[in-house]
Amino acid sequence: MNFLISGSTDIGLVKHTNQDSLNVRVYSSGESRVVLAVLCDGMGGLECGEIASASVIKAFCKWGEERLPYYVAYGVPEDELRAEWDSIINEMNLKIKSYGAGRGINLGTTLTAILLTDNKYVVVNVGDSRTYEIYDSVRCITQDQTLVAMEVRNGIITEEQAKTDPRRSVLLQCIGASDSVKPDFFVGQTRENAVYMLCSDGFRHEISEYEIYSAFNPDNMLSADAMRQNELQLIELNKQRSERDNISVITVRTY
Repeated sequence: MNFLISGSTDIGLVKHTNQDSLNVRVYSSGESRVVLAVLCDGMGGLECGEIASASVIKAFCKWGEERLPYYVAYGVPEDELRAEWDSIINEMNLKIKSYGAGRGINLGTTLTAILLTDNKYVVVNVGDSRTYEIYDSVRCITQDQTLVAMEVRNGIITEEQAKTDPRRSVLLQCIGASDSVKPDFFVGQTRENAVYMLCSDGFRHEISEYEIYSAFNPDNMLSADAMRQNELQLIELNKQRSERDNISVITVRTY
């Protein structure tokens, strides 16, 4: 399978720094290819959210450089992948907590990441950034680790109520602010001629799934340039609707 990749981020209308961080890369060995895409939404004053998110991205990129050449050549054992990602996340949680404690500040970051191979994807998620699969519809792969999302799953409030609930940004955990982190993992079959999208919450609040599908359906994502233009189009639409957060998105097109 082949992959087209793109990623875009914008500081938005209100914030003085962009605390989102992202990276997407294709790793190759002979005829085999995999994609590692990682997106983080940092939080914390005095630019510290940016430090938290960038440090987690850097840790995953380092893992990709060290481990993915081997996995591309010999296959990706899911249990090993989960263990290694869980170790990275909890190691970074301790490092970010220590960094904050040494400076008297609170900081942290969400994480959503996907490893795409020819026949399987593995997604890891902490917080409320999301990963989607776009094929004949828009399907969210991840589940938000937020208070209101938990209440929706437990039948306490409805999805419509959750959209306007004042607690909707309250995270159950994030990397750098929890005693320990329990990431969620999601596994599925990689579709050919599909788009996989990772985004921060600032990308999705002001636009609909219909608008996402109209821009990002596979027929409209036939080149990296087209993907980039469609990403920028939806970022601008978010800003036109007064989105107050940083806005970030990664897209991966399979073919």
